[in-house]
Amino acid sequence: MHTRAQTAMSKGFVLVAIIVILTASGWAQATEKILYSFTNSADGGYPASGLIVDSKGNLYGTTSQGGSGANCHCGTVFELSPGANGSWTQTVLHSFSSSASDGSSPFSALVFDSKGNLYGTTLSGGPSFQGTVYKLSPGANGTWTESILYGFTGGADGGFPSTGRLTFDSAGNLYGVTNSGGAYTFGVVFELIAGSNGTWTEKVLHSFTGGNDGANPYATSLVFDSVGSIYGMARNGGAHDYGVVFGLTPQSNGTWSEKVIYAFTGADGQAGPIGGLFLDSAGNLYGAAYDVFELISQSDGTRTKKTLHAFTGTPDGAFPQAALISDKAGNLYGTTYSGGAHSGTVFVLKPGANGAWNEKVLHRFSAGADGLSPNWSSLAMDASGNLYGTTQNGGASNVGVVYEVTP
Repeated sequence: MHTRAQTAMSKGFVLVAIIVILTASGWAQATEKILYSFTNSADGGYPASGLIVDSKGNLYGTTSQGGSGANCHCGTVFELSPGANGSWTQTVLHSFSSSASDGSSPFSALVFDSKGNLYGTTLSGGPSFQGTVYKLSPGANGTWTESILYGFTGGADGGFPSTGRLTFDSAGNLYGVTNSGGAYTFGVVFELIAGSNGTWTEKVLHSFTGGNDGANPYATSLVFDSVGSIYGMARNGGAHDYGVVFGLTPQSNGTWSEKVIYAFTGADGQAGPIGGLFLDSAGNLYGAAYDVFELISQSDGTRTKKTLHAFTGTPDGAFPQAALISDKAGNLYGTTYSGGAHSGTVFVLKPGANGAWNEKVLHRFSAGADGLSPNWSSLAMDASGNLYGTTQNGGASNVGVVYEVTP
């Protein structure tokens, strides 16, 4: 005969079991699958940046090493195509050779134009071996042809464009950053203007001084707002020497005016922003600089910083270094370089009641076959909501992977 205490205890066990089942079910919803494991031979190795996906579900990315270049194994542009049975096929579209007419070490992600051409930057190579902006054009027989749009000199025009993705404006001009060079050697924001005869002309929009305006925009991808202003992050400089979020506004005389939106203080891990920004439809900016933050647009033109999530290391991750992406519901997705199981995470932040945001880890990398430490690899999302990214290390040969996470 059961006592009331025993009955209550039994109900308690049932409740705990239900909670465990629901929790396990919640975690089980997110699964990781390795689509490709690099070997650092002709197929490439050590992918440092994120992927883009086309309308057919093909993935495109770069590796910073490997390939079959004539002078060195210094990186590739690749495509991954899905097969009918869940398999994926990798094709190298271009192997960089580090010459005056080619780039070397493509650390940046790619961007498409409306005609299906791919654009990116290399850290080195080109006429002055200070990096390039390149274009890959698809041919009728499946081949791709590379052309160098601009070779940096390392002088006033900038040098060594790092991992930030290029950005198009509505007129087809390209915008990006370099980590060094410029009038003060601390990097530049540049525009490449498309000419009618296929040539491109570079214009420096801002040279960082290394002072309050910032320095070394290492991996930022620029974003435009609805009135044509540009926003990005610089890793160093600023009022506290911990980096800044900056804005550039076009002026009537053709120049651009820089304004510091936020200067990181070093408090609470607010230091050294590396990745890019995400701009929502209301004009609010989101980014990651050891925490995930929002810069909320105010009616007087200022912005207020709000911390959406402060990482603790274990179990939620640490050191986010890639730009965030958003789905239609307003959820934010990103990666951390470390934390989780010590080798990085894929996470989602969901808006909750009263302005709170709730983090959920979708995958913890184990430093094994599933990948290790996604560096500057921002995520890509397909039409079904599946997430794709790269890790620079880990995998079967420990030289990086392409993975899919199904939330």
